[in-house]
Amino acid sequence: MSEPLQGISGELKRLEESNRRRTLSLPRGIDFSSNDYLGLSRHPDLREAIVAALNETGMVGAGGSRLLRGHHPAHERLEQFAAEFFGVERALYLATGYAANQGLFSALCGRDDAVVFDEHIHASVREGVYASGAARHAARHNDPGSFEEALRRARESGARRVLIAVESVYSMDGDFAPLQELDALARAYEAVLVVDEAHATGVFGARGRGCGEGLHGPHWITLHTGGKALGVAGALICANADTIDYLINRARPFIYSTAPPPHLAAAVERALQLIDEEPWRRERVLSLAALARRRLFEQDSAARGSPIVPVILDDEARTLHVAGQLQALGFDVRAIRPPTVPDGTSRLRISIHADHGEGDIIALADALRTLVAA
Repeated sequence: MSEPLQGISGELKRLEESNRRRTLSLPRGIDFSSNDYLGLSRHPDLREAIVAALNETGMVGAGGSRLLRGHHPAHERLEQFAAEFFGVERALYLATGYAANQGLFSALCGRDDAVVFDEHIHASVREGVYASGAARHAARHNDPGSFEEALRRARESGARRVLIAVESVYSMDGDFAPLQELDALARAYEAVLVVDEAHATGVFGARGRGCGEGLHGPHWITLHTGGKALGVAGALICANADTIDYLINRARPFIYSTAPPPHLAAAVERALQLIDEEPWRRERVLSLAALARRRLFEQDSAARGSPIVPVILDDEARTLHVAGQLQALGFDVRAIRPPTVPDGTSRLRISIHADHGEGDIIALADALRTLVAA
């Protein structure tokens, strides 16, 4: 019998030969791979919030999309609490950060519009922009001058709406967007600044509201994921009331997807409360991240850094080998390689958590330095 989907077997073989075939691997060893930066995914209060929500409704799932009976009191409570928490008019809860970004850009932009985005922007933003048909302008990574040049081109082309898309903390390098400069550019060019705070929510800002805390204005839209530092799932789009109403009516991933289960919304609300109740978690994770950088790279421990610590090894085969050696030693560190990162920048993406012990950090760093030097 011929292959029903011709070419798949051959493509899988080519991926295998180039060290790019992915497989699923269960968690094992000390977690230095996930985005559970604050260690909230195992917090007893989140389990209790889920049990209480299940007992309240008796429902395991939402039962439908938010517009077709899938909208429950837990969703409404979360969105009201999140709006107050992040200091915005409205918030909208979706099942994933990918769906939130894809829905936001595909709904707000059309062929008469333009999006200026950082060249390292997440794939979910790119998919949303591609689906929208808007003109695309890639700016050099974290380069305000390149952003301004792209904004000028967008305005000169007669774009109706112009959106600027960045991540406040970039997921593969752990570096920070120049939000103050981008905010000024958004004002100067009458653009909307869309900031994906996925890797900053709960960790950065004076009160854990993200890197945009204190900067957020009416020309901002922010996205806060529930599945990283908050330890649960889903994502919140935060914006003015008209924008949220528009997304409810136009964002296809929101309209045509079954709503997140109500108990997850309840857990995300409790996680946001814990950001205020247990500020020591963000203080500790940043302190441990500084320790990791000091042990790995002899960097100044006072330097501001995120919980994402990349160790770039360039060669894909070597990166996979070192990751496998670390896993054998009991450290769950995963290899990141193209196309997730550019060619020649394969890396180990080390993720630091508030519930790591200092001894765990030191042991990992020492083992890694030995393996890299071998």
